Amino acid sequence: MSDFLSDMQFVTPAGRDPGRFGRAVLVVLWLGVCVLPMVFAIEDLELATGRAGTPGTLRVVSCESLGEGRYDCDGIFTPDSGGAPVAVDASPDSEAGDVTRAQLTPEGDRAAPAGTRGVLAALTLPALGVGGLGFLPYVIMYWAGARRGRRAAVAWGFLVTAAGFTGMLVGMVAAYS
Repeated sequence: MSDFLSDMQFVTPAGRDPGRFGRAVLVVLWLGVCVLPMVFAIEDLELATGRAGTPGTLRVVSCESLGEGRYDCDGIFTPDSGGAPVAVDASPDSEAGDVTRAQLTPEGDRAAPAGTRGVLAALTLPALGVGGLGFLPYVIMYWAGARRGRRAAVAWGFLVTAAGFTGMLVGMVAAYS
């Protein structure tokens, strides 16, 4: 391993600082990695809360294994309004025979779980993003050279990260149960 360290100067602990520009890039990337899951979850949250889509019942008809623990599930969505049943893609965490409350997407091609289970499942990625933001204030304070408040930033970082991890875990349990 030490044979390669001379070729990767940016990895070695030689005391090199990324500089002001490098720090700014790292903070922007950190923010992007943590905020984008929140942005991408908006559609699923709107479906789960009933703000978008058509309410109804989803019956999972089949789930085909794609290998490596991945599944492609199909189902029949029956709208509450009494319309004709629609063939849709079901959530890959479903099992054939499952019957659950769901929301049909405005496009009409997918049904997402609705209600509490759907909301908790949709909050999984945003919770992960929140957890990832936990220690960003400490890193910024460290780079800024602030001595006061860094211990509080570490304590808050642990709390925010633990809350994000707990939210992610609750969402995953809701999605897979």
